[in-house]
Amino acid sequence: MKILYNNGSVAECPEEEVTHVLRHSAAHIMAQAIQRLWPDADFAYGPATERGFYYDVDLGDRKLTDEDLAAIEAEMKKITKENLPFKTFELGREEALSFLHGRGAKYKEEHIGDLPEDARITFYQQGDYVDMCVGPHITYTKALKAFKITMQSGAYWKNDAKNKMLTRINGVAFATAEELAEYEKQMEEAKSRDHRKIGKDMGLFMTDDLVGRGLPMFLPRGYTVWRELENYIRDKELKLGYQHVLTPCVGTVALYETSGHWAHYKANMFPPMEVEGESFVLRPMNCPHHMMIYANKPHSYRELPIRIGEIAHDFRFESSGTLKGIERGRHFCQNDAHLFVTPEQIKDEVSKVVDLIFEVYKDFQITDYRCVLSLRDPADTEKYHPDDEMWNMAENALREVLNEIGISYTEEIGEAAFYGPKLDVNVKPAVGAEYTLSTCQLDFCLPMKFNLKYIDKNSEEKTPVVLHRAILGSLDRFMAYIIEETKGKFPTWLAPLQVKVLPVSEKTNEYAAKVNEALENAGIRTQLDDRNEKIGYKIREARMDRVPYMLVVGPKEAEEGLVSVRSRFAGDEGQKDLKEFIRAVREEIDNRVIRETIVEENAQ
Repeated sequence: MKILYNNGSVAECPEEEVTHVLRHSAAHIMAQAIQRLWPDADFAYGPATERGFYYDVDLGDRKLTDEDLAAIEAEMKKITKENLPFKTFELGREEALSFLHGRGAKYKEEHIGDLPEDARITFYQQGDYVDMCVGPHITYTKALKAFKITMQSGAYWKNDAKNKMLTRINGVAFATAEELAEYEKQMEEAKSRDHRKIGKDMGLFMTDDLVGRGLPMFLPRGYTVWRELENYIRDKELKLGYQHVLTPCVGTVALYETSGHWAHYKANMFPPMEVEGESFVLRPMNCPHHMMIYANKPHSYRELPIRIGEIAHDFRFESSGTLKGIERGRHFCQNDAHLFVTPEQIKDEVSKVVDLIFEVYKDFQITDYRCVLSLRDPADTEKYHPDDEMWNMAENALREVLNEIGISYTEEIGEAAFYGPKLDVNVKPAVGAEYTLSTCQLDFCLPMKFNLKYIDKNSEEKTPVVLHRAILGSLDRFMAYIIEETKGKFPTWLAPLQVKVLPVSEKTNEYAAKVNEALENAGIRTQLDDRNEKIGYKIREARMDRVPYMLVVGPKEAEEGLVSVRSRFAGDEGQKDLKEFIRAVREEIDNRVIRETIVEENAQ
């Protein structure tokens, strides 16, 4: 493909750059379409991205609708058919400012002020649209053949919350219609797995702006799943010697000044609350509270390691554009723990944390993940605690431990916590980009800040090392991950509703009630659907609830004390003795067996 460079030359574009150039050009064509529809629109940034393109636009008080997005896409198609040539020209700094001022492009004017004094200021034009840009671009608009407007969101100018909120309009572009079709297929699959939609359909959780954005509320069925996850991980931790605590959701600003969070993490925290002369904040994490629990009494080396665990409510001020159901909210519950160890115990304790992570992943059949050693960026003096010696010691210690226990990992600069390096386990979900689920962080910093001590075997005071670790990460995010991986078809032990009892008619309601009672007495989560509805309707509703088992009872089952079993795992499993069914399901629940779902809803 031939492309136009900002020096006016035209050349073949390397194949690996084609998609990027197409997406960059698509942003300009989209801006031209927006300008045609709303001439007063003022444009900020419009780059290509890894997955598509976007433009941040000031539309005044206008709020775009789905119909508006469709109109933008339709206008883009007109522009591509017009086959307008892309042209480029260069202006001096003052001339460029005057040119942009005359066009009312205040964001572009301000952007020039951010450029070096000797920067070349180049422009690209297609038809009636001109944009300040370094390029390159396609030579004619017709070369853009496969694109789609996907969504809109809010974005602050220059990513600064002090600036105006602009409208970010996103799209995707591909070299061929076949690639776009494959993308749309993937998006349909993503939509079918979206935990927000499934959560609503299944009655798991809800949000309401009156409560607050990013503050999900778990409904009875969702809280059942949440509670099962909590019990699951707590039981494992208890067997490994963890001691569980309960600490407040708030702390003083002084607490976070001591820990360093106030200096390094303040932007992600809710603002302080002034009460009786003291400043309090909602806690973003639990480490300062756990440091104070350790400091509550003297410790001997014989007590270490001390493993303090908590399912803790935390609050972080995430920008509204990043909120996503229970995967990313402003309130969440961490499966958190802090391990206070001697330097000699680091390897053994990190190894045990890693073993626990992989044991959990095996239980949930999580296989698509990678391990990352997250290190600080030495050039970033604001984000990280300034102590080169401490950082070198911590990073080398964690790297050495991972190598010794045989963990395969990659290293990434700038992803460490502000107080120390960490091992992140990033999962690749069924759809979407990877994200961190589990983490283990090595910390020499906070124990010193809180003046933590233990008495060693020589009766000398020493400072412990702390391992911060989260196995499920946050229960909220882990639950979102499981919902999307299973499409809401939880394994039986985790399902909010494990069995539905479906009488064929009113004549068998009495027997169905006895079946339901027997299930309840066995500790199985069950529901009796004795409505005066046709059995086919009841079965369809049970499928929508993603119930693992349906027990259909008619006159024959009532007469012989049987149940007709239909499951997500084998479809029609035939008639079974009720006691035998209860025994089998109870065993499946107790052993947390994961049976493969092979029967689709529309096939049962």
